[in-house]
Amino acid sequence: MNPYFKPLLWSALLICTAVQAAIDNAALNNTTDGHNWAAWGRTFDEQRYSPLDQINRDNIGRLGLAWSYELDNVWSVSSQPLAVDGVIYIAVGFSEVHAIDAATGEKLWHYNPQVDPLKMRMAWGIRGLAFWKGRVYVGVQDGRLIALDAQTGKEVWSVLTTEPGDNRYITGAPRVFNDTVIIGHGGADFGYVRGYVTAYDTETGEQRWRWHVVPGNPADGFENEAMEMAAKTWTGEWWKFGGGGTVWNAMTYDPEYNRIYIGTGNGSPWNHKLRSPDGGDNLFLCSVVALDADTGEYVWHYQTTPGESWDFNSTMDMVLANLSIDGQDRKVLMHAPKNGFFYVIDRETGKLISAEKLGKVTWAEKVDLETGRPVEVPGARYENGEAMIWPGSGGMHNWHPMAFSPDTGLMYIPTREMAGYYNDGGRDPRHWKMSYKDPMGLEGFFDDIPTTAGKSALLAWNPVTQQKAWEVPTPGLSNGGVITTKGGLVFQGRADGRFVAQDADTGEELWAKDMGVGTQAPPMTFSVDGKQYVATLAGWGGSQMLMGTLSAQFGWVGRQHPRRLVVYTLDGEAELPASPAPSTPVEIVDDPDFIVDTAKAEKGKKIYFRECSICHGSGVVAGGYAPDLRASSIPLSETAFAAVVHDGGLLSRGMPVFPEFTSEDQEALRHYIRQQARHEPSVWDDIKAIWNFIVLMVKMELAKHGW
Repeated sequence: MNPYFKPLLWSALLICTAVQAAIDNAALNNTTDGHNWAAWGRTFDEQRYSPLDQINRDNIGRLGLAWSYELDNVWSVSSQPLAVDGVIYIAVGFSEVHAIDAATGEKLWHYNPQVDPLKMRMAWGIRGLAFWKGRVYVGVQDGRLIALDAQTGKEVWSVLTTEPGDNRYITGAPRVFNDTVIIGHGGADFGYVRGYVTAYDTETGEQRWRWHVVPGNPADGFENEAMEMAAKTWTGEWWKFGGGGTVWNAMTYDPEYNRIYIGTGNGSPWNHKLRSPDGGDNLFLCSVVALDADTGEYVWHYQTTPGESWDFNSTMDMVLANLSIDGQDRKVLMHAPKNGFFYVIDRETGKLISAEKLGKVTWAEKVDLETGRPVEVPGARYENGEAMIWPGSGGMHNWHPMAFSPDTGLMYIPTREMAGYYNDGGRDPRHWKMSYKDPMGLEGFFDDIPTTAGKSALLAWNPVTQQKAWEVPTPGLSNGGVITTKGGLVFQGRADGRFVAQDADTGEELWAKDMGVGTQAPPMTFSVDGKQYVATLAGWGGSQMLMGTLSAQFGWVGRQHPRRLVVYTLDGEAELPASPAPSTPVEIVDDPDFIVDTAKAEKGKKIYFRECSICHGSGVVAGGYAPDLRASSIPLSETAFAAVVHDGGLLSRGMPVFPEFTSEDQEALRHYIRQQARHEPSVWDDIKAIWNFIVLMVKMELAKHGW
């Protein structure tokens, strides 16, 4: 092609796209048109079901790679792409947005919001975008919400949704409806945060309304009657700690009732006895809350975990459907939060219809259907000092989205099973003060996490009977979200680097391709010129980096493995660029002249847990994109370590800067890293772990009987 004609061709294509891309309420409420995947859950109901069936269980063997798009110097690719009229939009790393031609894989534009370096510490990564009437909306890690022109990638408007200098940050996908874009935030695990959601005008960025999740200081008055009601369920001086309740992921719009349902997060601090010392349910933590979409006024709520004390967020998917239950057609909301139960809720009234355990749940016996409350197991609140329960703070179902098929009537849920250890270390609410060193009010977990600590599965669940239809084990602990199609398929990216299609009826694996790297990103499917495609991002990052050996077992450690968008179609014949082999085991570097000071190492352990483990892994065992510090020579040099950690020498490569670290802090970190580099796990470590586990189980069993 003549190079002078190419810009003209792209301009013509973009003009056509602008005319065609009428993504509005009608488009997002149309469940029968699978041409686009224009929202986080595809349509307003967030079922993640596509009516496309060109790719189906009969011809899935012909599915091949159409093209791939390589992403260099991006640390996280955990988000779900959008596809609108032949253009794919992805958000990666610190909210960088790419627009790509869906048929050819050629980049159209790229936008970098230039995130505040101090906000890079909350290294979870962006999870998705929104599209509305020719604009792309992206939440940025440093708290901004930005509207981009979908044709050019140029910024239309930007608004700071948080407060300068606070602990809030954005990782979730915005939602759009009624010319309104809504966004929440995270941050309740890092100190003082009072959660809220904010709605803005899609055209101008002007704020329309804001709804706080938990009440503030009663002396300042309440924003609305809902906050006044909620305050009666809190005790002590909770407002001094913020309270938590962040809406960092799930929000679902219901056009039938013109409501937005928000899923709310954990308390801040986690420890209930410190946050609310005389008890109380602590509304609206860990709840599904229905708000009027136009005004933000409270309509109803259902609290999944009253007075939560375990990080049992309800910020997971809220899927809308019509189900026949006991011979009656019911308009329902289906929800699988962290706490291990699957809830079916009447979305008109907010009343609980049913709730059952998805797997191993030990913190509660059941949910009482009369009261809607869990029947807790004595000792689960670690009131006896410590407790080990299932699930742990990672949840049985986390943010990785589930999918519902109206064809099979089944919900497909990426689940995981891993215990949680809780210990408040004798903290007294009369004297405890929240600080950056102790934001959660709990003893930290400092050790490496072995491969035997947790497992995962893809679970097909019948929401009417509240029973398992089938279950297939998946690798490791953290795998991708799922989608399902009219072609009878369920697609999921896996931690072991495979992209898999399973039979929606039986769970049988029908097809798999190697992506060259593991992923936890959710896929999507769309069509261009009558041809169906399936796409997902592949790359290791986000929460997959945190779990030490449990994450590192797959060998996606360091920067040498790819981050890429892979797109498949029938009879695709493209080939992926070669990927390095998994990089295990890690080659430790050491300096025999470095003498570890155990007191300094103990101090460094706590700093590392608080500030470094998210990226560099539990117990200094890297499980992801960030380098394994045991294999780095930088911590061996006081000067080099200060240049990177304190002065930001590797900021351009995604390493955050910590200017508040004193020379003593840096020295403590260096000693802890060296101590861990020299640690060699032994049989005795396993014996101690088993013994501690047995002791905890005996304590909890005795507590059940009041002994």
